Amino acid sequence: MPESLALLIGIIAVAIAFGIANGFNDAANAIATVIGTRSLSPRSAIIMAACFNFLGAATGSAVAITIGKNIISPEALTMNILLAGVGAVIIWAFMATRLGMPISLTHGLVAGLVGAGIATSGPNIIVWGVLGKVFSAVGIAPLLGFTAGFLTMVAIVWLFHKWILSKARRFFSNAQVAAAAFLSYSHGKNDGQMPIALISMALMVHYGSGEFDIPFWAVAASAISISLGTILGGWRVIQTLGLKMTTLRPAQGFAATASAAAVIEVASHLGIPVSTTHCISTAIMGAGTIKRFSAVRWGIARNIVLTWILTFPICGALGWLIASALKLLS
Repeated sequence: MPESLALLIGIIAVAIAFGIANGFNDAANAIATVIGTRSLSPRSAIIMAACFNFLGAATGSAVAITIGKNIISPEALTMNILLAGVGAVIIWAFMATRLGMPISLTHGLVAGLVGAGIATSGPNIIVWGVLGKVFSAVGIAPLLGFTAGFLTMVAIVWLFHKWILSKARRFFSNAQVAAAAFLSYSHGKNDGQMPIALISMALMVHYGSGEFDIPFWAVAASAISISLGTILGGWRVIQTLGLKMTTLRPAQGFAATASAAAVIEVASHLGIPVSTTHCISTAIMGAGTIKRFSAVRWGIARNIVLTWILTFPICGALGWLIASALKLLS
C-alpha cells in the first residue's frame, strides 16, 4: 500500500531543507578561495555560486540514480528510512556549520540512509557492493584533490615565473573567478543531485511503482533550494577554508579551485557521489604547501579531517536512532 500523501509532502519538504543545508555548508566551499584571495567580493561570489549551483543541479542525473537506486534495495525502501536518513544529515549539517566546520553532506546522507535502513529492516537491504565504491571515493577523491592542487601549483610556478608579479596577480584573479564558477557548477552536478534523489525515491515509494523516475519539477526544486542555501549562509565555512587554513594568493586559489572542480566533474560523469568539501579542502592544502609545508595550518586541517571522519558514525547513529523511534511510533 502506498504511503500517505501527507508523508510524501513531508519527505519532499525535508529534501528541500536538505538542499538548503547543502548550500549553507557544502556549496560555500566553492567560493571560499575566491573570497579568501579577495578576487571577488563575498556578495558577488555568493550570487555567482548560487547561479552556477543551479545550472549544475539542473544537468545530469548519474549521481542521483546512484543514491536513489543503489544504496538501499528499492523494494525495501520506505518513507521512514528516507525521513530518518535525511533528518540525520540535516541535524549534523547545522551543528557543523555553527562550528564553522565543512562536512560532506553527500556521505552524511549515505551514512544516514544506511543507519536508517539497518534499524528498519536489517543489513540485508543495503547494497554493500555499491556502498563500498562510494566509501572508497572518501579516500581517493581527497588524495586526488591534494595531488592535483600541488602539481597545478608546480606547473604554474614553472610556466609563469618570468611574469611580473602584478600582471600574474591580475591574470590569476580573473582565472580564479572562472574556476570558482566551474567548481560551483560541478558541486551542483554532484552534491546537487542529493535532493533530486530523495524526492524521486519518495515518489517511487509513494506510488509503489518500483521505477526510479526523475520529474523535472524535482530538479528545479532541488536546484533552487541549494541556490537559496548558498545565498542565506555559509560564511563561517568560507572563513575556515578561505581565510584560516592557509594564506592564499590568487594563483594558489586558482590551482586549488580548478583542481577540485576537475575531480568532482569526472566523478559526476561516472555517477560517483564525492564530497566537494574533501576535494577543495585537500586541494587548498596541496596548493598551500608549494612554498613550504608549514604554510598550511595543520591544526585546522586536522580538525577538518576529524569532522569528515565523525560524519559517518554520527550520521549513521542519528539515522538509526530516528528510524528506530519512527518504527516504535508506527
